[in-house]
Amino acid sequence: MLLSLVGEMGFWRWIVLGLLLLAVELVAPGTVLLWLGLAAIVVGAIVFVFDPGWQVEVVAFAVFALGAAVGWWFLGRPDNAAASDRPMLNRRAERHVGRRFVLAEPIAGGEGRVRIDDTVWRVRGPDLPAGVEIAVVAAEGATLVVEPAARA
Repeated sequence: MLLSLVGEMGFWRWIVLGLLLLAVELVAPGTVLLWLGLAAIVVGAIVFVFDPGWQVEVVAFAVFALGAAVGWWFLGRPDNAAASDRPMLNRRAERHVGRRFVLAEPIAGGEGRVRIDDTVWRVRGPDLPAGVEIAVVAAEGATLVVEPAARA
């Protein structure tokens, strides 16, 4: 009974499915349902014009949905890394790589601290007395790897 009802709907079932998917896309994050909804509407238009069998409709829906999603992946999605005008915004430790500072406290046992602007950072490197100029050569998490500025 239900299958015959769906079969009698003709192209409207694809249009309704597409509109439902687009409506859900408004509520759900992402763009996956957008492409499925557009593919369903395109299949509805094809069914309206040509009236193929249900097998062709399902295959056409799969092809259009996959093609739209792959096309979006390669051509339409934004490149977030290139679009940022502040690429080091959430990578605070990495911002200091290559910069030079003066040790306010000595590095003892391979570990110490350096004051950078208004923040005290943990540093790792060779034992050095206070007052020596250091260069940050790497960042490992929130720890700065340093060495004497003369060698850097």
